[in-house]
Amino acid sequence: MLSPTTLLTAFDRVTDHWSPKVIGQVNDQLLKAAKLKGELVWHAHDGQDELFYIVKGSLRMEFEDHVVDLEKGEFLTVPSGVRHNPVAREECWVLLIEPAETKHTGDEVTSRTRCLEEQLS
Repeated sequence: MLSPTTLLTAFDRVTDHWSPKVIGQVNDQLLKAAKLKGELVWHAHDGQDELFYIVKGSLRMEFEDHVVDLEKGEFLTVPSGVRHNPVAREECWVLLIEPAETKHTGDEVTSRTRCLEEQLS
Protein backbone atom coordinates (compact mmCIF):
# COMPACT_ATOMS: atom_id res chain seq x y z
CA MET A 1 0.00 0.00 0.00
CA LEU A 2 1.26 3.47 -0.86
CA SER A 3 1.52 6.05 1.90
CA PRO A 4 2.74 9.66 1.96
CA THR A 5 6.01 10.79 3.45
CA THR A 6 6.55 14.12 5.16
CA LEU A 7 9.74 15.73 3.87
CA LEU A 8 10.71 17.22 7.24
CA THR A 9 10.23 13.85 8.94
CA ALA A 10 12.54 12.24 6.35
CA PHE A 11 15.36 14.40 7.74
CA ASP A 12 15.12 12.49 11.04
CA ARG A 13 17.12 9.72 9.32
CA VAL A 14 20.04 12.10 8.73
CA THR A 15 22.29 12.06 11.79
CA ASP A 16 25.60 13.36 10.39
CA HIS A 17 26.50 16.36 8.26
CA TRP A 18 27.44 15.56 4.65
CA SER A 19 25.94 12.05 4.93
CA PRO A 20 22.90 12.00 2.62
CA LYS A 21 20.18 9.39 3.08
CA VAL A 22 18.07 8.06 0.22
CA ILE A 23 14.44 8.84 1.03
CA GLY A 24 12.79 7.99 -2.28
CA GLN A 25 13.20 7.12 -5.93
CA VAL A 26 11.53 8.23 -9.16
CA ASN A 27 12.62 6.02 -12.05
CA ASP A 28 16.45 6.19 -11.99
CA GLN A 29 16.54 9.41 -9.91
CA LEU A 30 17.21 9.20 -6.17
CA LEU A 31 15.78 11.68 -3.68
CA LYS A 32 18.23 12.26 -0.85
CA ALA A 33 17.93 14.21 2.40
CA ALA A 34 21.17 15.80 3.61
CA LYS A 35 22.19 18.08 6.43
CA LEU A 36 25.13 20.25 5.52
CA LYS A 37 27.45 22.35 7.63
CA GLY A 38 30.85 23.68 6.65
CA GLU A 39 32.47 22.94 3.31
CA LEU A 40 32.39 19.69 1.31
CA VAL A 41 35.03 19.47 -1.46
CA TRP A 42 35.47 20.77 -4.99
CA HIS A 43 34.12 18.08 -7.32
CA ALA A 44 32.09 17.38 -10.48
CA HIS A 45 29.72 14.65 -11.61
CA ASP A 46 30.51 13.64 -15.16
CA GLY A 47 27.36 12.49 -16.93
CA GLN A 48 24.90 13.46 -14.17
CA ASP A 49 23.06 16.65 -13.27
CA GLU A 50 22.38 17.29 -9.58
CA LEU A 51 19.51 19.31 -8.10
CA PHE A 52 19.80 21.06 -4.71
CA TYR A 53 16.53 22.19 -3.08
CA ILE A 54 16.96 24.15 0.15
CA VAL A 55 14.51 22.92 2.79
CA LYS A 56 15.97 24.81 5.76
CA GLY A 57 18.77 27.35 6.11
CA SER A 58 20.94 28.66 3.30
CA LEU A 59 23.68 27.32 1.04
CA ARG A 60 26.47 28.94 -0.94
CA MET A 61 27.34 27.04 -4.09
CA GLU A 62 30.81 27.93 -5.29
CA PHE A 63 31.68 27.53 -8.95
CA GLU A 64 35.02 28.18 -10.61
CA ASP A 65 33.83 31.50 -12.07
CA HIS A 66 31.01 32.63 -9.74
CA VAL A 67 29.01 31.94 -6.58
CA VAL A 68 25.29 31.29 -6.11
CA ASP A 69 23.63 31.90 -2.74
CA LEU A 70 20.51 29.81 -2.11
CA GLU A 71 17.84 30.38 0.53
CA LYS A 72 15.00 28.23 1.90
CA GLY A 73 12.57 27.31 -0.89
CA GLU A 74 15.05 27.87 -3.73
CA PHE A 75 16.67 25.23 -5.90
CA LEU A 76 19.60 25.01 -8.26
CA THR A 77 20.55 22.38 -10.80
CA VAL A 78 24.29 21.85 -11.19
CA PRO A 79 24.87 20.59 -14.75
CA SER A 80 26.91 17.52 -15.53
CA GLY A 81 30.66 18.06 -15.43
CA VAL A 82 30.53 21.46 -13.69
CA ARG A 83 32.97 21.72 -10.77
CA HIS A 84 31.26 22.97 -7.64
CA ASN A 85 31.74 23.19 -3.89
CA PRO A 86 28.76 23.44 -1.50
CA VAL A 87 29.36 25.57 1.60
CA ALA A 88 26.95 25.99 4.52
CA ARG A 89 27.96 28.49 7.22
CA GLU A 90 25.17 27.20 9.48
CA GLU A 91 23.32 23.88 9.29
CA CYS A 92 21.37 23.63 6.04
CA TRP A 93 18.86 20.94 5.06
CA VAL A 94 18.90 19.99 1.40
CA LEU A 95 16.81 17.70 -0.79
CA LEU A 96 19.06 16.31 -3.53
CA ILE A 97 17.72 14.79 -6.72
CA GLU A 98 20.26 12.95 -8.82
CA PRO A 99 20.70 9.77 -10.88
CA ALA A 100 21.30 6.62 -8.85
CA GLU A 101 24.81 6.20 -10.30
CA THR A 102 25.98 9.65 -9.11
CA LYS A 103 29.06 9.39 -6.90
CA HIS A 104 28.72 11.51 -3.75
CA THR A 105 31.88 13.56 -4.36
CA GLY A 106 32.52 12.64 -7.99
CA ASP A 107 36.05 11.34 -8.48
CA GLU A 108 37.27 13.14 -5.34
CA VAL A 109 37.49 10.91 -2.26
CA THR A 110 37.65 12.42 1.22
CA SER A 111 36.65 11.40 4.74
CA ARG A 112 33.21 12.86 3.97
CA THR A 113 32.65 10.76 0.86
CA ARG A 114 29.73 8.33 1.28
CA CYS A 115 29.09 5.31 -0.94
CA LEU A 116 25.56 4.49 -2.10
CA GLU A 117 25.27 1.65 0.42
CA GLU A 118 25.84 4.12 3.27
CA GLN A 119 23.27 6.47 1.77
CA LEU A 120 20.70 3.67 1.59
CA SER A 121 21.21 2.60 5.23
